[in-house]
Amino acid sequence: MTYKETLDWMFNKLPMYQTQGATAYRKDITNTVLLANHLGNPEKLLKCIHVAGTNGKGSTSHLLASVLQEAGYKVGLYTSPHLKDYRERITINGQPISEEYVCDFINTNKSFFEANELSFFEMSVGLAFDYFVAAKTDINIIEVGMGGRLDSTNIITPLVSVITNIGLDHTQFLGDTLKAIASEKAGIIKPNIPVVIGEYVIETKPVFEAKANETHSEIYFASDLVQEDYPSALLGDYQFHNKKTVLQTLKVLQNKQLLSVSEEAIKNGFLNVIKNTNLQGRWQQLGENPKIICDTAHNAHGLSIVLNQLKKEKFDNLHIVLGVVNDKNLEEILPLFPKKAKYYFCKPNIPRGLEAEILAARAENFGLIGEIYNSVSNAYANATKKATPDDFIYVGGSTFVVAEIL
Repeated sequence: MTYKETLDWMFNKLPMYQTQGATAYRKDITNTVLLANHLGNPEKLLKCIHVAGTNGKGSTSHLLASVLQEAGYKVGLYTSPHLKDYRERITINGQPISEEYVCDFINTNKSFFEANELSFFEMSVGLAFDYFVAAKTDINIIEVGMGGRLDSTNIITPLVSVITNIGLDHTQFLGDTLKAIASEKAGIIKPNIPVVIGEYVIETKPVFEAKANETHSEIYFASDLVQEDYPSALLGDYQFHNKKTVLQTLKVLQNKQLLSVSEEAIKNGFLNVIKNTNLQGRWQQLGENPKIICDTAHNAHGLSIVLNQLKKEKFDNLHIVLGVVNDKNLEEILPLFPKKAKYYFCKPNIPRGLEAEILAARAENFGLIGEIYNSVSNAYANATKKATPDDFIYVGGSTFVVAEIL
């Protein structure tokens, strides 16, 4: 199969949470263990940092990778979802996995995937681990897909576990309280492996402490760290917390003599993170006059921070291109959006996308008024056409909306 045929097969023949939602969610890691055994257990040959969290795990993972690249390491990075090309999920020092490697891996193991009905995510995790072993990486940053305890990535034993924060997201799978979600994410804490917690609240801290005590793991709370705020190419206000999480993680690794990272590598890693890792969609500026910003924040915790940052901007009129997926809790996120804005409602071009008509009707209940468009690109084109040079355009609500305009 060609690369395109391989991707079509992966996306259409196997369960894929990114497009299907709930029907693709696996409630255990049995299949991942089965696949790992089939591949010769590549995860046991890798040095890893495991990153979970409701928000910020992508930025944290990319910042870690960038710093370690600057320190001279060969760094594997596994993240999800991708914005434009599947290969964004699996990179080494910022370079995506080759189309040939993807095709060869799928073709070689296709009958095994079909016989065992492996999901898109399980297969992708196996591909990443196989690739990193073949490439002889020095260290690998592995981002959790969803939750932690039952995530396919949770077959690794990392050098350190990282949990960025806890917010209400994917509640149909992870639980509908912060305590329940924290318990799922705490599932990545392994016996005698240190864990770094980025942010905590009164409900989540005891959950992390209890799990760390049970596994005899040293626990570090990054938000309590008094540290210089290094400048970074990632400009969102929320990056302040992510940077502290990264600094605490690096401190743990250095104190335990697991990795060596200089002050210069940290500074350069933060400044060069976009260049080093090709991270996109985090308070990313797409245009000037009018200023256009896109951001992948998509739940209440992330959107509240991003929309607060929006209030600091100066403009005449605000235009918001908004689309969401159909399992999003609209009663939780829509009240966060400003009423004094012109909305361009659209549907992300995936099966999980919520119809723009439904979104517009629900938004109207919260005083958010605008027009309905038949695509993200059409909504975006109209926003740029109607905005004056002194206006501001924000694009977001979903990772998939941002992906379509980048």
